[in-house]
Amino acid sequence: MPRTAPPADVDRRAEDLRARLAEESGVVVAYSGGADSALLAALAHEVLGARALAVTAVSPSLPESERRRAAAFAADRGFAHVEVRTHEFADPRYVANAGDRCYHCKSALFDAVAPLAAFAGAVVALGTNLDDLGDHRPGQRAAAERGAIAPMVDVGLTKAEVRAISRRLGLDTADKPAAACLSSRVAYGDPVTADVLARVESAEDALAALGFGQCRVRAHASGTVGRVEVPAAELGRALDLRADVVAAVRDAGFAFCALDLDGFRSGGMNVLLGVPTVGAR
Repeated sequence: MPRTAPPADVDRRAEDLRARLAEESGVVVAYSGGADSALLAALAHEVLGARALAVTAVSPSLPESERRRAAAFAADRGFAHVEVRTHEFADPRYVANAGDRCYHCKSALFDAVAPLAAFAGAVVALGTNLDDLGDHRPGQRAAAERGAIAPMVDVGLTKAEVRAISRRLGLDTADKPAAACLSSRVAYGDPVTADVLARVESAEDALAALGFGQCRVRAHASGTVGRVEVPAAELGRALDLRADVVAAVRDAGFAFCALDLDGFRSGGMNVLLGVPTVGAR
């Protein structure tokens, strides 16, 4: 079990991030409501005040539950927050769902956010942390091409440190499980459509209602198979609730339900690209 960093170390790392943000005249934070972007948005507001804006990209790839949580967190912390519609589904390269899908997704995000940043004389800031650099994330290339900054990478923050700082600041996102976009659930090579994402979201909501707080439903075989990932420690419970799990997946519109005995891991589809998964974080 990893050691908990002493409070003084956590405070110092938080100050490192504050100092990095203070170097900017203004920032527009790409804000999904996850642990990383929530911390970045909260500290950007603290440091820059009205010169910080959090922007959430809304499309069929964003679960409605995540959209509501992001808005609620922003309201609770009192920072400026807007939503913008992105149009990645109009891009056939995105829909084709090759290994570079995330590149086209991030490009659509920047197309929507860049005018806001330009109007405010601000730079787009991403909640990428140091651990993300070892994962398969083509969107990082799009960010670099568009001149976005990654303050947490600049000061060398890891995911564990992001969570520790968030906990120290009393942010309720400190222990929030990773919540990648719904499009990441679709097997590479199968088209990403609003219909299949709606079915994934419905199945995951039903599984959450069964008490599986961290789970994924991965769509395979052109959306006919729903492969369920739950943490390894909950596999026994999933088998005990087999009928309910199957119903959750089939009622969402999948023809078949499969339970992955490897358990939950972030980036579970990356194996199709020959890229290692990174595990739960």
